[in-house]
Amino acid sequence: MESATIKRRTNLTVRADLIEAARIAGVNLSAIFEHALEKELVHARRRQWREANATSIEAYNRQVKTRGTFAQMWLRL
Repeated sequence: MESATIKRRTNLTVRADLIEAARIAGVNLSAIFEHALEKELVHARRRQWREANATSIEAYNRQVKTRGTFAQMWLRL
Protein backbone atom coordinates (compact mmCIF):
# COMPACT_ATOMS: atom_id res chain seq x y z
CA MET A 1 0.00 0.00 0.00
CA GLU A 2 1.10 3.54 -0.62
CA SER A 3 2.50 5.11 2.56
CA ALA A 4 2.27 8.76 1.42
CA THR A 5 -1.52 8.87 1.31
CA ILE A 6 -3.86 11.34 2.92
CA LYS A 7 -4.72 10.35 6.47
CA ARG A 8 -8.07 10.80 8.12
CA ARG A 9 -8.99 10.78 11.78
CA THR A 10 -11.32 8.03 12.90
CA ASN A 11 -12.84 6.84 16.14
CA LEU A 12 -12.31 3.31 17.40
CA THR A 13 -13.53 1.58 20.50
CA VAL A 14 -10.74 -0.31 22.25
CA ARG A 15 -10.45 -1.81 25.70
CA ALA A 16 -9.13 0.79 28.15
CA ASP A 17 -6.48 -1.54 29.59
CA LEU A 18 -5.01 -2.08 26.11
CA ILE A 19 -4.90 1.64 25.39
CA GLU A 20 -3.16 2.30 28.71
CA ALA A 21 -0.64 -0.51 28.18
CA ALA A 22 0.10 0.76 24.65
CA ARG A 23 0.60 4.31 25.96
CA ILE A 24 3.00 3.09 28.64
CA ALA A 25 4.89 0.97 26.11
CA GLY A 26 5.08 3.83 23.62
CA VAL A 27 3.23 1.87 20.94
CA ASN A 28 2.10 3.85 17.89
CA LEU A 29 -1.55 2.81 17.69
CA SER A 30 -2.09 4.43 14.29
CA ALA A 31 0.79 2.48 12.76
CA ILE A 32 -0.36 -0.77 14.38
CA PHE A 33 -3.91 -0.26 13.14
CA GLU A 34 -2.78 0.57 9.59
CA HIS A 35 -0.54 -2.50 9.46
CA ALA A 36 -3.26 -4.81 10.81
CA LEU A 37 -5.85 -3.33 8.45
CA GLU A 38 -3.57 -3.78 5.43
CA LYS A 39 -3.02 -7.45 6.36
CA GLU A 40 -6.74 -8.02 6.87
CA LEU A 41 -7.54 -6.45 3.50
CA VAL A 42 -5.03 -8.75 1.78
CA HIS A 43 -6.75 -11.75 3.39
CA ALA A 44 -10.19 -10.42 2.40
CA ARG A 45 -9.12 -9.92 -1.23
CA ARG A 46 -7.66 -13.44 -1.38
CA ARG A 47 -10.84 -14.90 0.10
CA GLN A 48 -12.99 -12.94 -2.38
CA TRP A 49 -10.81 -14.11 -5.29
CA ARG A 50 -11.07 -17.75 -4.18
CA GLU A 51 -14.85 -17.42 -3.86
CA ALA A 52 -15.18 -15.74 -7.26
CA ASN A 53 -13.03 -18.42 -8.90
CA ALA A 54 -14.26 -21.45 -6.96
CA THR A 55 -15.91 -23.05 -10.00
CA SER A 56 -12.75 -22.81 -12.10
CA ILE A 57 -10.56 -24.03 -9.26
CA GLU A 58 -12.82 -27.06 -8.74
CA ALA A 59 -12.78 -27.83 -12.49
CA TYR A 60 -8.98 -27.61 -12.57
CA ASN A 61 -8.66 -29.84 -9.51
CA ARG A 62 -10.95 -32.43 -11.15
CA GLN A 63 -8.82 -32.31 -14.31
CA VAL A 64 -5.59 -32.77 -12.34
CA LYS A 65 -7.13 -35.69 -10.48
CA THR A 66 -8.13 -37.48 -13.69
CA ARG A 67 -5.36 -36.43 -16.12
CA GLY A 68 -2.56 -35.14 -13.92
CA THR A 69 -0.84 -31.79 -14.25
CA PHE A 70 0.37 -30.27 -17.51
CA ALA A 71 3.95 -31.27 -16.65
CA GLN A 72 2.87 -34.83 -15.85
CA MET A 73 1.15 -35.09 -19.25
CA TRP A 74 4.42 -34.12 -20.96
CA LEU A 75 6.43 -36.62 -18.92
CA ARG A 76 4.18 -39.46 -20.16
CA LEU A 77 5.15 -38.86 -23.82
